[in-house]
Amino acid sequence: MAIYKAAKLLSRSFSSLSSRPLRVCVVGSGPAGFYTAEKMLKAHEEAEVDILDRLPMPFGLVRSGVAPDHPETKIVTNQFTRVAQNERCSFFGNVSLGSSVSLSELRDMYHVVVLAYGAESDRVLGISGEELAGIHSAREFVWWYNGHPDCSNMAPDLKSVDTAVILGQGNVTLDIARVLLRPTTELAKTDIASHALSALEESSIRKVYLVGRRGPVQAACTAKELREVLGIKDLYVHIDEDDLRTTPADEEELKNNRIRRRIHELLSKAAISGTSHPSPGQREIHFVFFRKPDKFIGSDERSGHVAGVRLEKTILKESVHPGKQAAEGTGQYEDLECGLVLKSIGYKSVLVDGLPFDLQKGVVPNYRGRVLSCASEDLAQVEEGLYVCGWLKRGPTGIIATNLYCAEETEHPHLPWQSQAGRQGLQQLLDSRNVRAVPFSAWEKIDNEEKQRASLRSKPREKLTRWEELLEVAAK
Repeated sequence: MAIYKAAKLLSRSFSSLSSRPLRVCVVGSGPAGFYTAEKMLKAHEEAEVDILDRLPMPFGLVRSGVAPDHPETKIVTNQFTRVAQNERCSFFGNVSLGSSVSLSELRDMYHVVVLAYGAESDRVLGISGEELAGIHSAREFVWWYNGHPDCSNMAPDLKSVDTAVILGQGNVTLDIARVLLRPTTELAKTDIASHALSALEESSIRKVYLVGRRGPVQAACTAKELREVLGIKDLYVHIDEDDLRTTPADEEELKNNRIRRRIHELLSKAAISGTSHPSPGQREIHFVFFRKPDKFIGSDERSGHVAGVRLEKTILKESVHPGKQAAEGTGQYEDLECGLVLKSIGYKSVLVDGLPFDLQKGVVPNYRGRVLSCASEDLAQVEEGLYVCGWLKRGPTGIIATNLYCAEETEHPHLPWQSQAGRQGLQQLLDSRNVRAVPFSAWEKIDNEEKQRASLRSKPREKLTRWEELLEVAAK
């Protein structure tokens, strides 16, 4: 009933805009946030949009998540910059939802609050040994090599180990494998963080295992990413040909999905085109299918450090979802030795006081982006003026362009609004709490500094990776 009422409310329209400006606050300056801000500015000629981010720099996933050797994907920041430079738009960096300002305070100051701050935490496996040193989440590792200030001091051990295991077989997994295995002379021409490049130049990692619960037919990557990792110079690729055999259920999945057919073709070709054994010193990538982690094994020589993963063999059974298969354990186990484990098993959004959250789905309950008071549709009421977009809305899936469709799908207000404090009220509140917000003009100082430093090294950008340095340059 509440969903029906929300739909009826959203279907209403109005004939003329109020003379009072619509004050909108977007929390999160990644793709979802900027696409939403752009949509609001275009849809409402008198709207004022403020974009908040806890970091002193904008662009979220584009800066901290996209692989350094994918510069073409980062071109979208030019579009986002034009949005931020709109006279009706302001950027407030270094402002944290929860500590700098609460959600309830934002809702009091703005007609509309759109939460688009993504997923900045990690899912856990919940298995024995997960606390061992040498085990990191994929998010932490990606933030490390991309120069995120929260992970600049992470220092993963790449020097004293020769084997890495990545749990998962999605695009993030392939990004990490490429960074670990690609020649550093090629990475040196990208905007990879200098501390990461130095560590990779001294890396002893020669073998990378990509472990997936299901088979090649269900691999969650894209063909483009797979082609890139298979195309790394002088790389030995190992795929068990028996894993590539398909069942009738697999054939049904392939028949209905062109992307999966292409991925299976690429894996099949790679399995038969390479040599049977690696040459001495050659770097290796191993695709391990039908395995799930059972426990992490501690080292006898290095107390408290991971030395391997115990994997349980799996088989596929029909899932509760039609046309899909789920992995089930067989009770057969094998150990895989390694000194580094990266868990690419999914990101998790951070909870905020006053925000309903569906723990089971990992999203904020919503109807077309309008936040609902609880996950139960029968009992839910629409939270007036509160919206959600991006990963908070749909979960941590999709590519950057997916956020454009997500922003388009999110319903926005079509009713007259009352006067609100908006930008002026936010600035006064931050000043009273001695929160030094970083405007977009200050980000441009950081941007210029990074590009200037990069020119000395023939790189597109030399990222500033420490909080103190970022804020210092922003304040100049």
